[in-house]
Amino acid sequence: MPLNRRTFLGTSAAAGAGVAIAGGSAVPAAAHGHGHGHGHGRPPKRYSFTVMGTTDLHGNVFNWDYFTDKEFDDKDHNDVGLAKISTLVNQVRREKGRANTLMIDAGDTIQGTQLSYYYAKIDPITAKRGPVHPMAQAMNAIGYDAAALGNHEFNYGIPVLRKFEEQCDFPLLGANALDAKTLRPAFAPYVIKKMRTPHGPDVKVAILGLTNPGIAIWDKANVGGKMVFPGLEEQAAKFVPRLRSMGADVVIVSAHSGNSGTSSYGDQIPYVENAAGLVAEQVPGIDAILVGHAHLEIPEYFVENKQTGKKVVLSEPLKWGQRLTLFDFDLVWEKGRWVVERAGSQVLNSNTVAEDRKITRLLADEHKKVVAYVNQVIGTSTAAMTTAEAAWKDEPIIDLINVVQAETVKAALAGGAYAALPVLSQASCFSRTAQIPAGDVTIKDAAGLYPFENTLEARLLTGAQLKDYLEFSARYYVQTAAGVPVDTAKLTNADNTPDYNYDAVSGLTYEIDIAKPNGSRIVNLSFEGKPIDAAAQFVLAVNNYRASGGGNFPHVAGAKQLWANSEEIRNTIIAWVQAKGSVDGAQFASVDWRLTREGAPVF
Repeated sequence: MPLNRRTFLGTSAAAGAGVAIAGGSAVPAAAHGHGHGHGHGRPPKRYSFTVMGTTDLHGNVFNWDYFTDKEFDDKDHNDVGLAKISTLVNQVRREKGRANTLMIDAGDTIQGTQLSYYYAKIDPITAKRGPVHPMAQAMNAIGYDAAALGNHEFNYGIPVLRKFEEQCDFPLLGANALDAKTLRPAFAPYVIKKMRTPHGPDVKVAILGLTNPGIAIWDKANVGGKMVFPGLEEQAAKFVPRLRSMGADVVIVSAHSGNSGTSSYGDQIPYVENAAGLVAEQVPGIDAILVGHAHLEIPEYFVENKQTGKKVVLSEPLKWGQRLTLFDFDLVWEKGRWVVERAGSQVLNSNTVAEDRKITRLLADEHKKVVAYVNQVIGTSTAAMTTAEAAWKDEPIIDLINVVQAETVKAALAGGAYAALPVLSQASCFSRTAQIPAGDVTIKDAAGLYPFENTLEARLLTGAQLKDYLEFSARYYVQTAAGVPVDTAKLTNADNTPDYNYDAVSGLTYEIDIAKPNGSRIVNLSFEGKPIDAAAQFVLAVNNYRASGGGNFPHVAGAKQLWANSEEIRNTIIAWVQAKGSVDGAQFASVDWRLTREGAPVF
């Protein structure tokens, strides 16, 4: 959520908004005959090559879900992981000739699974004689040429990222990740690769890496005062002409930034979060953009550059290694240089192939260690709890997160100036498949409930601000008139609001009237049985993603910070269960909020 927010974004919605289906693919170089000459009637020299791309791998090597401890599956039967991608890559290289291919990534590599967590925190790569990160091992074995930095690369702090960078046989690119003091790039901005052609002159392919300006907000604790992240468009405008003047025949941007032109951080920073389309439109001289960050599938999408009228091809290969983008370029030799005649893209589905045994064998030991780790028993539960209906009902499993957070903050503030204030807590339903079983509770059960690496803070808010906060949160529900049947499949995620941007707040009681328009839905907001006092002060236990402006909720980012720690909320929950020995919903579960229409409960 802090950065981690994104992991669960990619469920469905925009799998196709404005997306063209890819047409034909480029012909391998070998098929192009031998036109070497310049004489009349001689065919011009031609060369074709393919750039393969992944993005938002989020620590997935195996087709495995460490939260359920079984093979990954979803409703569309997607598969995940670099082992599957490796098989697709091998096929493409066989077909095109390895020398006619490049392999790149658009970021969010080292966070997202318990595999990547384990090698950042439990057996960290930063330790003396520490292990090599599984993502570095797998990507090196596959033979990546470059990867852009994603926002989640910064989740574990700069030392972990620098160690990962050192372990990769390819550069991590970030032309807009600048050293805060010198304002010079803190990572390599670009790399230039030479493609040998059958016709003498090489083709120079420049890969420019751009990352997400939101890092400044989402990972402020790790990057504040150390790095700054200007907008993608301004840095592309600086580097693309430079790359062309250095002789680049083809310029590809790998951008950890979606295509929609929107931002989740409001006016907190003056840059656009999802700027890939704007880069294509505003910066001349780009041939293709590998898009990341938004967890959408875009096989092929063209954006016309405003200055040149040239079409730039964009593609985003979903997430977690579920798809592989292929950019196919056809070049022709004209007036003493290589010119892109045609560029197109398509995506391949990793569920069509088996895992590459080279990759699964390489990392079998790491996988085993992590499976053993997540299956450690930390306590017991008196009853089964699930998030299946938590997006529209106050469920005990979300109360568990809130009780742990509220108790942690109360203990931290004890004896201080704010000890007497009531402590409220916010939590989201991050995954609708999380569950705490009756009986033994393991690390994977607790981790599945809180899949993000968020940390905990305490912020000071008034009653009036809390009402605004709840009104903002309640936009998540589709307005549904009284008397109209309620279909839970269509009730939530209004305006594409993801589940992690809907907060339930505990410690208050309130109703959300879904028949009313946005901004006037919170009814009967009470504290200790009385209508809330607009001027009264409350402490909100809140995750760092929300506290730093993630989701653009009102008031909280500007509110006074009373306390913060660096321990992940997930680990705090695990420690709480271990300390109690047993989880009993009867001791903490309460129905604090419900959906209503004109006073009548919906459920």
